[in-house]
Amino acid sequence: MLDYTIHKKDSSLEDVVFIHGFGGNSKIFNLQLKSYKEHFNVITIELPGHGESADVDSYNESFSWQLAAREVVKTLDQLGVKKAHFVGVSLGTIIIHQILQDTPARVNSVVMAGTVTRFNLTSKALLTFGKLIKPFTPHLWIYKLFAQIMMPKANHKKSRDSFIREAVKMKRKNFMGWYDAVQTIETTYTKVQEKASHIKKLYISGSEDHFFIDTLKDDIKTDPNAQMITFKKCGHLCNIEKYRKFNEVSVSFLLDQVEKVRKIS
Repeated sequence: MLDYTIHKKDSSLEDVVFIHGFGGNSKIFNLQLKSYKEHFNVITIELPGHGESADVDSYNESFSWQLAAREVVKTLDQLGVKKAHFVGVSLGTIIIHQILQDTPARVNSVVMAGTVTRFNLTSKALLTFGKLIKPFTPHLWIYKLFAQIMMPKANHKKSRDSFIREAVKMKRKNFMGWYDAVQTIETTYTKVQEKASHIKKLYISGSEDHFFIDTLKDDIKTDPNAQMITFKKCGHLCNIEKYRKFNEVSVSFLLDQVEKVRKIS
């Protein structure tokens, strides 16, 4: 089971599960917790190789997206959570897409920030460069380089610093395990619309999320239950950079989903 924190538990409220990004931990959602706890039970989960969760090489099988998603679901099983709303950022959105493909029955609705579905040519070139140098380069140097290129502007600094600050705690072997997995992210979205087109999805991206926003727009345009909101003058970690706006629109979206289900039932 993965490391987790239950921030609020009330049997009359629905559960929201937060999934963090690569190299970080659930502190990336600190600016969301207060707003969300007013309306939902809140659970944050640390992915394999992050926080106090098991290292990526501790499993009896090769590390993969399927394994990581399965570990999240196993944690919810242990907590007695049969179904939940999911909120993810960056790497967390990839895990949520994998859950939508593998176990859509566990998902009520999703909110995704800085969503990654696949890489553009620039990011593919950067990944290849990183792959070439990672055997002899400190992993934190690679992480800092990627963070600077992904979030280069002055208004991205708070997000960029947060991104890097938590990554310092990550073991090299865990960084390498996730880095290798990232090469295959396209597999995590290929069947989302086939398996989970009935599930409501809110995608929130910054207009300056230059690595991922165009491919995301292209990928979700045929999903009848996908809605996208773009924050102007905002980068990859829009839940930090524009946190008040993010909280407002995401909480409103989730409350709408709760109300619709109540009316039907």
